[in-house]
Amino acid sequence: MSNLDTLDATGLLCPLPVLKLRKRLKPLPAGTCIRLLADDPAAAVDVPHFCREAGHDLLTVTEESEHTIYLVCKRDAE
Repeated sequence: MSNLDTLDATGLLCPLPVLKLRKRLKPLPAGTCIRLLADDPAAAVDVPHFCREAGHDLLTVTEESEHTIYLVCKRDAE
């Protein structure tokens, strides 16, 4: 995990958390990781699906009181 940045998508509804994550990851080099903060219940399905489809690694999912933290690492260039 060479880099770590946080993307706060709390308050955003589907599909915005995933769209913002995709946009943030696109210009980054492989190996860059992003902490995505999201409170939309649909993100629990959307984020893992996006990672599988785009080929990124979903390393951890951590439930907090107000939001969920998804640690996503970019695997390859999109």
